[in-house]
Amino acid sequence: MIQAVSPYLLAGIMAWLVAQGLKYVILSIKARTFRNYRQLYLSGSMPSAHSATVVAVLYVIGLREGVDSAIFGLAALFSAVVMYDAVMVRRSSGEQGVAILAMLKESKSTIQKPRVARGHTPLEVLAGALVGVIVGIVVILATS
Repeated sequence: MIQAVSPYLLAGIMAWLVAQGLKYVILSIKARTFRNYRQLYLSGSMPSAHSATVVAVLYVIGLREGVDSAIFGLAALFSAVVMYDAVMVRRSSGEQGVAILAMLKESKSTIQKPRVARGHTPLEVLAGALVGVIVGIVVILATS
């Protein structure tokens, strides 16, 4: 039984760590090397750590405070905004960044290449949300 840490913070932190760890493992297997440590903290790819984090907290709030509580309603709206942003806004921005990089390369520009932050596909967000639910359940069981 874990009582020293807020279950809400624990759920969010653990979900982020699990999702980022899974992302690193998945990308490392695809690349056939475990040397790309940047994947432990970069955004984008499978699963969405943003979605995992907000859904884990949402899940813990729902089970501890009730789905009819004001804080659950607020967390649900916040989760929806984060996941919508990951799929629609950040993904679109990332695609635009890739196009800009291609234009800079094609024109042989000397302009410093910007870092392109990737968003997520709907499947990556869904997978992140599933990770969040699982972590939320584990945290509830560990703190009850």
